[in-house]
Amino acid sequence: MKLVRSYAYLKKDLNTIESALESTVIAEHKILHEASLQLLKAGGKRLRPVFALLASKFGNASNERVTNVASTLELIHMASLVHDDVIDNSNLRRGKPTVKAKWDNRIAMFSGDFIFARALERFTTVEDKKAHEVLSHTMIELTLGEIEQIKDKHNFDQNLRTYLRRIKRKTALLISSSCQLGAIAGRCSPQIEKALFRYGYFIGMSYQIIDDILDFTATEAQLGKPAGSDLLQGNITLPVFYAIENSELKQDLIHYFHKNNNDEISFSELLNRIKESNAIERSRELSNQYLQKAYDSLAYVPECKAKDTLLDIANYIGARQI
Repeated sequence: MKLVRSYAYLKKDLNTIESALESTVIAEHKILHEASLQLLKAGGKRLRPVFALLASKFGNASNERVTNVASTLELIHMASLVHDDVIDNSNLRRGKPTVKAKWDNRIAMFSGDFIFARALERFTTVEDKKAHEVLSHTMIELTLGEIEQIKDKHNFDQNLRTYLRRIKRKTALLISSSCQLGAIAGRCSPQIEKALFRYGYFIGMSYQIIDDILDFTATEAQLGKPAGSDLLQGNITLPVFYAIENSELKQDLIHYFHKNNNDEISFSELLNRIKESNAIERSRELSNQYLQKAYDSLAYVPECKAKDTLLDIANYIGARQI
């Protein structure tokens, strides 16, 4: 199943958003402009603008208002990716060099800051107090999620609740806010707005868990980065949480990351032991629980093409292999 086919009818709207993104990242400084444009041209599914567009269809949306909301959300997502790559010391994203790899950390950080600033500048055209409150809260939570991830690197004693709160902040809230802000831009009823927010939250949680599974099960060619990169960078994801219920594996992981001599055990061996445990299966079960809640949330919105597309996206995430 090709995800983009399910929302091909939004092509005209998405082209408008793409043009808005290109015009927004224009900068007088050559390097800043090139770095921002490189990230934009790296592609991506543009899921957040898609969610905003679809949510707006349940109301009576102004094209300009929805374009500004959708492009703002994608710019915030882009900026967070640039900062992520610096924090994680990542040289590849989607199989292409990151901004920090092509230039350096300082250029990457300033590029991310610039894109954030441009996002906020574009959002000033949205004349809705609640929309600004939602976006501000989302950005605060996104930042807290990044700080928590840094704080908990290589911490094998954190609990599952910490992980779920972290992915809520890092991924799910920006997706749920995309749905909510699209509904606000479309002037939807409070009931529909709430249902779409819940759909976005549950989809976001499921999507991130699947991402964390794929970090172990997909190939380097599929990922565009080495398999197991999250763990190698010290990020303890759901499959690892389940796998380290085996105390011997937990101690071997701690030994690998906290001892100077790693000759006794290889990283590839640790990855295989995680994959051979029931951690992947259990992680997918939790992802499916969130996915079912997303389906349930759509029971509260009217039947229409946009609803069908939201269901298609949920189906895609449930069957997602990469």
